[in-house]
Parts: sequence; structure tokens; C-alpha cells
Amino acid sequence: MPVSQPIKHFLQFSDFTRDEFEYVIQRATDIKRKFKAYEVYHPLVDRTLVMVFEKSSTRTRLSFEAGMHQLGGAAIYLNTRDSQLGRGEPVEDAGQVMSRMCDIIMVRTFGQEIIERFAAHSRVPVINGLTNEHHPCQVLADIFTFYEHRGPIAGKTVAWIGDANNMLYSWLQAAEVFGFHLNVSTPKGYDLDPSLVSTDRYTLFDNPSDACAGAHLVNTDVWTSMGYEKENAERLKAFDGFIVDSAKMARATPDALFMHCLPAHRGEEVAAEVIDGPQSVVWDEAENRLHVQKALIEYLLLGRLEDK
Repeated sequence: MPVSQPIKHFLQFSDFTRDEFEYVIQRATDIKRKFKAYEVYHPLVDRTLVMVFEKSSTRTRLSFEAGMHQLGGAAIYLNTRDSQLGRGEPVEDAGQVMSRMCDIIMVRTFGQEIIERFAAHSRVPVINGLTNEHHPCQVLADIFTFYEHRGPIAGKTVAWIGDANNMLYSWLQAAEVFGFHLNVSTPKGYDLDPSLVSTDRYTLFDNPSDACAGAHLVNTDVWTSMGYEKENAERLKAFDGFIVDSAKMARATPDALFMHCLPAHRGEEVAAEVIDGPQSVVWDEAENRLHVQKALIEYLLLGRLEDK
């Protein structure tokens, strides 16, 4: 039977404690097992997820929509271009109205302050599906993937090569929560914003190859994120030398994993021999968005289940 709990949101990685994450990871393991065994599991019958998209998506929409259906509930897709939000309705009003008509809401938007304002006026849990500053669901899937392949991530070293973007800021929060260390290498001009960093569990490297030395996981992302397309040519020059290739992977531990949240540009941020090679777990990583988000939704709506 579920244990009741107050409304809780997942707006950035630091919103959960390590104990909560460990629980969600364990639930994701069990939920994934059920999925692979074609075992029907419908704890959320008659529950509705509303998905609000201001940024386009493939993996986020598919994983949340499919996941909610697989849990026995329903998912409704809203694009801000086709809703009153796109015509200037205050975020606060939208939060009030939407949360009276559904059980949980996922928002994928630009500024973090938008989702914070939305959640402050919501009567149901709100999940961050991505903002400019944070991407907590993706990092949760990444950590779950590491657990599957290598066990607990505490005490390990994760290398981040590339832009100081929303993925990196969520990884920094995860390092503080789980107790691992980040080796960070970003091109000049694309450095960390100190106002978004609340941990000292990282080391900065000018040379991306040095950042990979001794890493148990090497992680990167596209050089030009959504909303920065006009900077693409400039970024290609600035990021020269930051491709994760076999030489950089060779400096990591022999059993190091490679991850990328996708979509990937082979020949830019990652070499084909790496993303398609034996150390890459990007396809497991992509699939695991489905399983961890199902566990996350279950936890936010039902709390801890006594019968695990």
C-alpha cells in the first residue's frame, strides 16, 4: 500500500536526497524488469499526465508519454504554440488551471524560473523535462545506466567534455548528492556559471584529454544546444579539439563507459568509433529515460510503496 506524502516536485537534481534517488533507482530496476517480461503493471489507472512543451523533443515526449500509458494512465501533449501559454497567459495562471485537471505535469521550457513559477502555483507534482539550466531526468537515467553496468557511482570519477550546459549543472548537483567527482573541461568562453554551482566536487581542466584521465565515465553533449543555433559556426571553432575520440577514451580507466544524451553529431563532439564502440552505452542510456521516469512518476504520485 502507498504511504501518503505531501506534494513534491522534481525541478532540479538537488530536489531529492540520495535515499530518495536510491529508492527510485531500485523501483526503476523492478519496473524495467516487468517491462522486459511483458508483465502488466498499472498502478496509475485513471491518473493523467500533462506534458507541456515549449522546446521540441523526441526522447522526452516518447519516454513520458509511453511510460504513463504503460503505468495504466493517460498522457496529454500540449505545445505552447497551440495553447493559451503561447498567447501570453501568465505562467502562474496556467499552473493553477492545469493542475486542477490532471494528476502530474511535466514541463520542458527555456528558463528555470519559468518552471519554478509554474510549480509554485501547481496543486500537483511538476517534473522538469528540461530547462536551459537543468536536465535532471536525463542525469537520473545516466546514473541508473551506470548502476546497471558498473554498480554504485559513489566514489567514481566522471569526465565532462564540452559546453557548460544544463547537463553539466545537473551532473554537478548529482556529484554532491551521490558523492562522486567530476573532471570538467570546457572551451574558453563556455565556462561554468558560478551562480549555478553549489558543490566543490569537481576539478577544471584546460585540456579535455587530461580530464579523461582515470575517469570511470566519459560524458559529452552536442556543441550547440537548442536555442543557440545561430552560434553554431562560432562554436565549431571554439570547440576544436574537444571531440571525444579513441585517444581520449584510452586515458580513462580500461572499463570506462561513454555516455551522450543524444542526439549526437558524429565527427563533432564524439567520434564514430567511440559512440558506436564497445564502451558506449548510449542506447541503454536512452531507453532508461523510460524506466526511471516511470519510477519517478510512481514515486511522486504514490510515495514509497511498502510492497516493492
